[in-house]
Amino acid sequence: MTQTPKSSAPPSGHGPASGAPTMPSVPPRPGLPEQHSGAARPLTPAQPPEARRTAFAEGFDQLRAAATTEPGRLRIIGALLALFVVAFGAVAAWQMTERAAAADDVLNRSQPLSSDAADIYRSLADANTAAASGYLAGLQEKPAMREGYEKDIRTAAEKLVKAAANSEPGSPSANTIAELSRLLPEYKGLVETARANNRQGYPVGGAYLRAANEMMQQKMLPAAGKLYQTENERLRSDYADAKSFPWAATGLGLLALAALAWAQRRNYRRTNRVLNHGLVTATATATVVLLWLAVSHTVARAGLNDSYDHGVRSLNVLHEARIASLTARSDENLTLVRRGADSKTLDDGTVVDAYEWGYDQQIDQLGKALARAEGLADDSAGEKPVQDANGFMKIWKDRHNLARDDNNSGNYQAARDRVIGAAKEPTSVCFDNVDKALATALEHEQSEFKQAASDGRDSLTGLPTGAAVLAVLGAAGAVLGIGRRLSEYR
Repeated sequence: MTQTPKSSAPPSGHGPASGAPTMPSVPPRPGLPEQHSGAARPLTPAQPPEARRTAFAEGFDQLRAAATTEPGRLRIIGALLALFVVAFGAVAAWQMTERAAAADDVLNRSQPLSSDAADIYRSLADANTAAASGYLAGLQEKPAMREGYEKDIRTAAEKLVKAAANSEPGSPSANTIAELSRLLPEYKGLVETARANNRQGYPVGGAYLRAANEMMQQKMLPAAGKLYQTENERLRSDYADAKSFPWAATGLGLLALAALAWAQRRNYRRTNRVLNHGLVTATATATVVLLWLAVSHTVARAGLNDSYDHGVRSLNVLHEARIASLTARSDENLTLVRRGADSKTLDDGTVVDAYEWGYDQQIDQLGKALARAEGLADDSAGEKPVQDANGFMKIWKDRHNLARDDNNSGNYQAARDRVIGAAKEPTSVCFDNVDKALATALEHEQSEFKQAASDGRDSLTGLPTGAAVLAVLGAAGAVLGIGRRLSEYR
């Protein structure tokens, strides 16, 4: 019996055989392409999201796109011209405000403080001289001599208070002023003790006076000299600030003028129009500010240089001369007070009286300072008092030599009379005449300083405000001038 072969495939149109297991259908996975019975579709990677651009980048692209058109170029040119002109005016106003403030400090702050420091030194030295003169006079001390000493002490105290109020806390000047304020009562106490013992005839008074003099010479006057030097350095610093050239403002001014000239040349080449009223106005205002800046600074610098050369320098030399005169007078008095008790060994081994040697040094210093002061004086009103002081100094030296001869020969009373005023022509009169002549010269030079410094400072008046106003007008002119060209494209 023949068997019919079985087909290995199910009949078409029929599902699987009954009871055969069926494979569940697999849903497509998200993100993957659906599988078909045909050829497999290649996978495509996901594209990253486009990065968001910054506002600056977008603005730059817009500016670059605008620069490709003539109206866009004109807007950029107008903005840059206005910026240059405004920057020039702002920097000019700022720099000249600083220089005007420094010039005002020279006139009303640093130079008066320098003079006050010199007055502190002079008052202390004069008080020391008056104390020695009063001690030497003893019971013959005149009320005027005593009043002079008290006045010097009051002046020094008042000037110290004023200097303290104008100094920065913790600064070297403040520390020096505090030291002087502490030493001044101690010095006065020593002088009063010396005076009280002297009036009672006790020789110990000379020791107290010597201690007072040493405190003055070794501590107080060096401290006062240091204060004077510090204030002079501040004065020189203010001068340097006031006279410094405004390079930044000048550079910006030249840059603004160059940019305006280029813009007008560009306008002429494109339109054949010679003038653009707005740009011409901007150029004129920038030129005015630049010329005003140059002239004002030149005049101010000349005035400040004159105030320094014929004011401050003369004042410094005259202060030096006055201090030398006071120190010489103090040494002259102490020569008779100490009567050879204090000696000094020179470099060659010679032993001399310390105060007599000090007098010779200081009187020589006085002569040199007077010679320099006469050379710095620029008119007869300044020369005459210096020449008078020089003449009185020569008489003083001659009379001092007579007193020295009397003292060396043992005639102490005659020497004392030639020094403190009992004689017909004492050295005290010569010293007073020298001091009065120097005071007159100082007053004249102080007046010249104030006049020259005021002229220098006043030449800067109005420039900061004027520069700012003209810069705004110039910027407005530049914008309007460019705006006129833009209107032709509408």
